[in-house]
Amino acid sequence: MSDNWGFETKQIHVGGDPDPATGARAVPIYQTTSYEFRDTDHAANLFALAEVGNIYTRIMNPTQGALEARVNALEGGCITAIGLPGTLAVSSGQAAETLAILTLCESGDHVVASASLYGGTYNLLHYTLPKMGITVTFVDDPDDLGAWRSAIQPNTKAFYGEVLANPRNNFLDIEGIADVAHANGIPFIVDNTVPTPYLVQPLKWGADIVVHSLTKFMGGHGTSIGGAIIDGGTFDYGASGRFPNFTDPDPSYHGLAYWPALGHGSFILKARVQLLRDLGMAISPFNAFLILQGLETLSLRMERHWSNAQLVGEYLAAHAQVENVSYAGLESSPWHERTRVYGGGKGFGSIIAFDIAGGAEAGKRFVEALTLHSHVANIGDVRSLVIQPSKTTHSQLSAEEQAASGVSPGQIRLSVGLESIADIMADLDAGFAAAAAG
Repeated sequence: MSDNWGFETKQIHVGGDPDPATGARAVPIYQTTSYEFRDTDHAANLFALAEVGNIYTRIMNPTQGALEARVNALEGGCITAIGLPGTLAVSSGQAAETLAILTLCESGDHVVASASLYGGTYNLLHYTLPKMGITVTFVDDPDDLGAWRSAIQPNTKAFYGEVLANPRNNFLDIEGIADVAHANGIPFIVDNTVPTPYLVQPLKWGADIVVHSLTKFMGGHGTSIGGAIIDGGTFDYGASGRFPNFTDPDPSYHGLAYWPALGHGSFILKARVQLLRDLGMAISPFNAFLILQGLETLSLRMERHWSNAQLVGEYLAAHAQVENVSYAGLESSPWHERTRVYGGGKGFGSIIAFDIAGGAEAGKRFVEALTLHSHVANIGDVRSLVIQPSKTTHSQLSAEEQAASGVSPGQIRLSVGLESIADIMADLDAGFAAAAAG
């Protein structure tokens, strides 16, 4: 299939303006594997990065490219030396964080990470990466900047944390941790899935690389799996000597030395042409299209998520059957003020975790009594969602690891949706009644 729309046209088609070639306002779905070359010189130039264009959908696709341009604009990502946005869309959020780390790290390297993480991320860092020869040190209290500093080793290649952690709801000290990382020549990767760039743009506060599960709030409708990596284009991979994989020639890509040749933005280009090429974590064009539809309502959805969540958080904090609530929107939260500053007061997220009186069994009765809330392993849907992390998303972790991640046996996690707040409250009331009934 020929790429008749054109890569350059696609890259500036980021705000819903009509395609000048066709007049169409919607982004087409390029459901194709590959693209016709004009001639052999054109093909050779594309493979050599001498010319920008589409080669194979495992590496790039025009629908994917439109999504990348829009996410890049939202997060404030860089524009690379070859004119591509500093964003790469991939098959899932888990793929995004894996690929981001592997772009920086090789066997023998080390990562320092916050322990307040989604269960799948904790497993990736604690169990899977060590099988590849990459070790990880976890900082139990991510607010302890001295602990981050003490964990640094000569082979440390990245700091990693979640901006608004799931499910603990602690807001990361982006500026403070970034200062520690940069003073030691280390890039800082943050997961911005829960706040979204509508609440905070981490690159403006010192982060170097942002990852997303686009599956969640960015897509917003529980229909499509996807992830994204955004490069701020500010980190110097040549200054510290820690990154020979950026400064030395890559024999798998014509001897290309990424940092000397491509400069700022070389991280995201390396992620695309080396790691995505080899590992194949490609997003499907159809999923990219559906996530694009979600982005068009991001601000409206997030405002309703946050306003509903604030009311739910206050309701839970006052409930006799609730032992504690983890939600930054409450003034009692240790992270309330920090979230307010970083987010400009627009909101405090819409993931709420609470411990129910009666422990795990009461939590089980609560969850099973809900009818409006969907019992699913997801967050960020337009619908309200509920789950017990200790039995599901964090169940592969030991009791000690769950506690370090902010998970307890009686904890329930809510992802507050867009329904009428009266309907949400009525459903929660039914859950508490069932929990009390025993």
